[in-house]
Amino acid sequence: MDFNHTEDRRMISDSLRRYLAEQYANEYRNKIAYEAPYHDASKWAELAELGILGALVSEADGGFGGDGFDISVVFEELGRGLCAEPMLANLMALRLYAAFGQSERVDAIIGGSERAALAVWETDAFSTLDDIAMTGGDKLSGRKTVVYGGNSADHLLVVARTAAGKFGLYEVAAADTETLSYAMIDGGGAAEIVLDNTSAKLISDDAADAINAALDAGRLALCAEAVGIMDMLRDTVKDYLMQRQQFGRPIAMFQALQHRLVDFSIEIEQARSIVILASSKLDAKDRALHIARAKNLIGRAGKLVAEEAIQMHGGIGMTWEYAPSHYAKRLTMLDAQLGDTEDQLRTVMELEHA
Repeated sequence: MDFNHTEDRRMISDSLRRYLAEQYANEYRNKIAYEAPYHDASKWAELAELGILGALVSEADGGFGGDGFDISVVFEELGRGLCAEPMLANLMALRLYAAFGQSERVDAIIGGSERAALAVWETDAFSTLDDIAMTGGDKLSGRKTVVYGGNSADHLLVVARTAAGKFGLYEVAAADTETLSYAMIDGGGAAEIVLDNTSAKLISDDAADAINAALDAGRLALCAEAVGIMDMLRDTVKDYLMQRQQFGRPIAMFQALQHRLVDFSIEIEQARSIVILASSKLDAKDRALHIARAKNLIGRAGKLVAEEAIQMHGGIGMTWEYAPSHYAKRLTMLDAQLGDTEDQLRTVMELEHA
């Protein structure tokens, strides 16, 4: 396997890294991430202008990328920049719109003029489609919970059971719903979506495979984002250990701290390796198994890296003004999105014994 990125991917990575470094400083990010609308619409438009959204779907669907490595390149940089824009929501929505030939929506999202979100989960349905209770039709009623990006979406893709018992995909206008928006604990927006006899357009009456594929693309994106965050935390810890002095020398000279840094650096490289493997399998038959393995490993590694980074910084690592505290919080909370380590382990066990 060739581990080198193509020229196009390197250009996207470099452009996005420079943009976030210049336009998305930690102080600015924290100001917008916790106050409604929990992102900056002007920054979203600029990201679209850079072509970032086009990298998430194939050329045949109106973009210029769309495979696992394109997704991982984009989201690794978003992790490094701790970007609060609703990219995850629009990734999953784009994949579904593209899967069902909704080219008008795809073009609008890529161009930055519209935003969308995927409304899947319910109070008693948090990890698999099998627990979904909402039923579909021309009108939808019920509640969807923890809809990432639902606070800023123009359109919602709602998953509900059809009369035939299959999983249908419906589009509703966000303005027609009751949207209860909030900031997540690690910044960025989500929403509870309440539908009360809300008009809905049927996109597909048998969308389970496409929905699971979009969710797996989202899980891969979260894994790549985690790798970007871990890289930043490692670099910050190394710099801090070189600058902080005790007994007249940098604490980086203390062997115990060197060993701890090496240990979590190994975890980061294992995480990177499994993201590379999962990226290569996004369109393979065993996609779900590889992505579940990746998210399970990264959930565990992320917790270790976050804890070590904070502890090795000491008290300053917990302060609001210091960027590593926000990176560590985001890294820890990534595990909870789209199924935590236990959910992913259950998926691995089921698929390996199927």
